[in-house]
Amino acid sequence: MTATFEESLAELEKIVARLEQGDVPLEEALDVFQQGMVLSKQCKETLENAEKTLTKLITDNNEEVPFEEGDAK
Repeated sequence: MTATFEESLAELEKIVARLEQGDVPLEEALDVFQQGMVLSKQCKETLENAEKTLTKLITDNNEEVPFEEGDAK
């Protein structure tokens, strides 16, 4: 099962907090850091995809067109 954006972000926040405490053994810290990097990449991709979706408008003919600030009414 794929985690939602919110679940991934929450897990990433836990990892950052744990690493900031500084009491994680080096080998474990490296593993946790790598997990955090994977989660960070997933969150970034999700946000980029959401941005792409939100910057398009659907015309009356169901055609996608880029959103331009001058188009807002």
